[in-house]
Amino acid sequence: MAFLRLIRVKNLIIIGLLQYLLRYGLMLPILYYYELEPVLSDIRFALMVLATIVLAASGYVINDYFDVKIDRVNRPDKVIVDRVIPRRTVLLWHVILTFTGIFIGLSIAYFTRKEMYALVFVLIPGILWFYSTTLKKQILLGNVAIAFLTALVPYIVVSLEFASLIRVYGESVVDTKACSVAWFWTTGFAFFAFLSTLSREIIKDMEDVEGDSKAGCNTLPVAMGIDNTRKIVVLLTVFSIVALWTAWYFVPQLRGSIVSIIYFVLLLTLPYLYLIKLIFKADKKRDFYIASQVSKFIMLFGILFIIVAGSFFS
Repeated sequence: MAFLRLIRVKNLIIIGLLQYLLRYGLMLPILYYYELEPVLSDIRFALMVLATIVLAASGYVINDYFDVKIDRVNRPDKVIVDRVIPRRTVLLWHVILTFTGIFIGLSIAYFTRKEMYALVFVLIPGILWFYSTTLKKQILLGNVAIAFLTALVPYIVVSLEFASLIRVYGESVVDTKACSVAWFWTTGFAFFAFLSTLSREIIKDMEDVEGDSKAGCNTLPVAMGIDNTRKIVVLLTVFSIVALWTAWYFVPQLRGSIVSIIYFVLLLTLPYLYLIKLIFKADKKRDFYIASQVSKFIMLFGILFIIVAGSFFS
């Protein structure tokens, strides 16, 4: 269905999966482990996930709206806007999704008595619009913006959870071991999400260099060339591997888990090394597309590691 492709339904599923795994696979086990009863209801959490997904969908829609000319060059067989769905209808869907996401976000802010959430859920669509019209045309700025928003997804989960706990247990809950442990693990997954997204966004820019160049976008491959951009992606990937094993070395639960070692080797390190090989050999549009898909699978494996991390507290 054209609409599902327009909103990138597969990516939205991954966003929802990340948030649900983070709460039910890691956050709740940590709370129970430190003898804290969760306060946030399943319904309110579901609303938060829905708000996140709806705003992400609105971002994909408006991005395609502004990228019609670029997409006609980069992926002419996959253009939806103005070919399958009229531009006016696409813009209408963006407005509907944006206001739906903001309304749900404001409701969450009201329930939790946190004005910050109101600001966050208003700023996100603004950043996505600014990205689609301006940031994505600037060297590295667009990539960093999307990576930042991706890293924000897990932080929203833990922040909302503890905002609800504070209302019941008071500010003292912030000083508990449960809070520090939850934020520690969430920061780790957010950092992984940031690096993975940044790398994948740059790979996608290499895939789309022809259309971006014709449209006047000053992306990394356009400004620095494919070969120099290739080196940056490889450096980011190597840094990701180093960060991965540094975490394994310094975190006792990881170092003492055979499952973690096997997982890190088979499902993260080897795919990362394969990605480096693909990037070095890539010289056609199709090659960069395959590298982008491998990068997406690495992100998925990183998200699924939440299940392993949660088992440390069961």
